[in-house]
Amino acid sequence: MTRPDPTAAPPTAPSPAGPPLTGLRVLDLATLFAGPLAATLLGDFGAEVVKVEHPRKPDPSRGHGPSKDGVGLWWKVLGRNKRTITLDLSRPGGRAALLRLAGTADVVIENFRPGTLEKWDLGWPELSAVNPRLILVRVTGFGQFGPYAHRPGFGTLAEAMSGFAAITGEPDAPPTLPPFGLADSIAGLATAYAVMTALAGRDRTGEGQVVDMALIEPILTVLGPQPTWYDQLGHVQPRTGNRSQNNAPRGTYLTADGTWVAVSTSAQSVAERVMRLVGRPELIDEPWFATGAGRARHADVLDEAVGGWIAQRTRADVLAAFEKAEAAVAPVQDVRDVMADPQYQALHTITTVDDPELGPLRMQNVLFRLSGTPGAIRWAGRPHGADTEEVLTELGLAPADLAALRAEGAL
Repeated sequence: MTRPDPTAAPPTAPSPAGPPLTGLRVLDLATLFAGPLAATLLGDFGAEVVKVEHPRKPDPSRGHGPSKDGVGLWWKVLGRNKRTITLDLSRPGGRAALLRLAGTADVVIENFRPGTLEKWDLGWPELSAVNPRLILVRVTGFGQFGPYAHRPGFGTLAEAMSGFAAITGEPDAPPTLPPFGLADSIAGLATAYAVMTALAGRDRTGEGQVVDMALIEPILTVLGPQPTWYDQLGHVQPRTGNRSQNNAPRGTYLTADGTWVAVSTSAQSVAERVMRLVGRPELIDEPWFATGAGRARHADVLDEAVGGWIAQRTRADVLAAFEKAEAAVAPVQDVRDVMADPQYQALHTITTVDDPELGPLRMQNVLFRLSGTPGAIRWAGRPHGADTEEVLTELGLAPADLAALRAEGAL
């Protein structure tokens, strides 16, 4: 009998109807990064996403980060499964074309400052007039109203305002910001969820609506019960580095071969297993060991025991011993390790996409696996405006119409 391949993708039975969001049309008017990410996630599961960019000012993500042969690599991921067109929405021809597109769409995602679409006569009254079932998603730094609504907003500001930076870093060091778009990414996930929720509402009412998504809110949600702690106890969470106020031992520890591992003991049983493993079972009998908070107050003692044991062993030996003891540990990996990790390989978390510009590209796969109607990456991010003529021709625009739009500067 042949043994199953542990690295093989889980079996699926694709639906004859295709991916679950087949038939959903999304117009992505947004840039950097939450709105476009939400559109990417929808496109991964079958939505037809049309990326609308300014003819002379492409989405800045095309130029963010490293590039190869002049082609931005971030865009290849963020722009996957999207057809790309150019329209200058501030010009009459561009406005008219956008309204025609909106009439065929289910969702429009934008992240202009509040009032910008209204300045172009493309606000909710105009969009809903051409398509009463439309979902308009408005992603901004601070929301559509309030004293900060008209400020420029970026993820960095949300990471600062939400309380994330205040609790991140060592106690005697400055607040720490993440070296990637954390708030934008969280908001992108939340926006995709908001779209699906609004569509479910449309199924019940038959009418579209506006989604107001502020970057400062989803990241506050994932920070947990801090507002409630403060409300009820006046508790303000401090910076504790890699330690937790809720359990110990918890942190990163250096191995004998100069690598790092992370240990977590959120469960009492796991904490006990760790102490038996490192040869300090007597600590389990201490009264304070019985609760996570009690262990956290004695983190110095526990870190010394765990860190000292780990420091005498290679990472491979540490990981093997923890696995045998059914204790929670993971290597601290950089992207090189991630690409070679057997668990990621088994899950097919990194997949290869053939790209006409750059050839085979490896990138993160779709976000989750569905057994019956799986998602897929059909293509990587396409060149600026690559599908303009095709998409507008599908709307019924004749060659003369396209020529007029070009002459106006709207394409």
